[in-house]
Amino acid sequence: MFTTELATETEKSKLSLAPTDLLKEEIDQVANIYNIVIEFFTNYSFQLVGALIIFILGYMVAGKISRWVLKLCLKHNLDVTLSQFLASTSKMLIVIMITIISLNKLGISVTPFVAAIGAISLGAGLALQGLLANYAAGFNIILIRPFVVGDTITVHGVTGVVEEVLLAYTLLKNEDDVAITIPNKHIVGEILHNSKNDSLLELKVGIAYEHNPLEVVKLLEQTMLSLDIIGDNGKLQVGIDEFSDSAITLAVRLWTPTVNLYAAKYKAYASIYTALDNANINIPFPQRDVHIHQVAQT
Repeated sequence: MFTTELATETEKSKLSLAPTDLLKEEIDQVANIYNIVIEFFTNYSFQLVGALIIFILGYMVAGKISRWVLKLCLKHNLDVTLSQFLASTSKMLIVIMITIISLNKLGISVTPFVAAIGAISLGAGLALQGLLANYAAGFNIILIRPFVVGDTITVHGVTGVVEEVLLAYTLLKNEDDVAITIPNKHIVGEILHNSKNDSLLELKVGIAYEHNPLEVVKLLEQTMLSLDIIGDNGKLQVGIDEFSDSAITLAVRLWTPTVNLYAAKYKAYASIYTALDNANINIPFPQRDVHIHQVAQT
């Protein structure tokens, strides 16, 4: 009640002022603001200009150093992802240093800002543990480099060619041209298979017991070597895999480029069938002999 009455009296006093008095009061306020601005620029103009010049020059130098670091890394054949990471990190560190120097030039202490950033980082770290774990794992992958772009890796039962390595995740692409995104925390610390550019292709075929398996093994070796599906390492293994109930099982193991894995598989099986058919080698179907014994009645 008292506050309402006081506000009402204030409004009445303002209304009771003459228009000239109100105009004079507004002019005085503008003059005070103008004097404060003039005084600030008079006292700190050189500091502002100096801080601005330092920041602009420092930012330009940071950009040049970043480009120089990137060229140096690429010149020494470092991984593209690692080179870009080192270049951007160097630029960020220089910009932070220049910002601190500019603030000190203005007489602003950075200690409260550092404390505030530390507190915010702690809270953000607790709230974003999973995301930070991915970034930490990505940093580990970039530094250690257990694989690079173009390698074929298998992790958590997923196989694909590495397309890109980022701090948060790694992008794979399989033979079906499907993009697979794997968070980096699921890669570091796990069992990782890296077969470089190729993948292992395993084939099996059964032949009848009436044929010589060693001769058929040589036939399959010649057939596989005539195909353009073997990878750069040139590994090829053909041999007897098992003596089954109704057939002798022969196995073929070879390394083929991952991007053409299934195409190579279908091409190899078609060539195997054609080679066996031309050589009159039978591929038996499962058989079972049933013997019926008749029990004499007494």
